Parts: sequence; structure tokens; C-alpha cells
Amino acid sequence: MSRVCELTGKKAMVGNNVSHAMNRTKRKFNANLVKKRFFIPEEDKWITLKVSTSALKNINKKGISAVIKEARAKGFLQK
Repeated sequence: MSRVCELTGKKAMVGNNVSHAMNRTKRKFNANLVKKRFFIPEEDKWITLKVSTSALKNINKKGISAVIKEARAKGFLQK
């Protein structure tokens, strides 16, 4: 499975490693992803999601139900 956040759609970015001599080589900036289980009280079940740590902060702030509803509206979450 690819390294993409299931709630926000964040994925790897491409950039450069820059040496002291200003030589540039390509590199990847991967998203900071965590595999996490969440309990959804409305559906009375557990789900496992691969989410970015910034999405975890949103979940702590808004609640899992609201964040899942937004992700489904944006088309990120298919479950």
C-alpha cells in the first residue's frame, strides 16, 4: 500500500538533497504516517487507518466522526 494518509490525502513530496558544494540530487519527503485503530461509536466498530500525525491532531480536536465525515465528502476515505 502506498504511503498516503487516508484522511487528508497527504503523500510524499519530491525535493533535492543539497550538498555543501551545492550539488543537487533528488530525494523524497515522506509523509509522517502512523497506523492507528479508532473506535466509531455511531457504527459501534473499530477501524484501522493509516493517518498522518497532523490528521491525528485534527481527530483530537474535532473528533473521529467529524473528520471521517469530511474525508468521505472530499473523496479520500472509501471505507
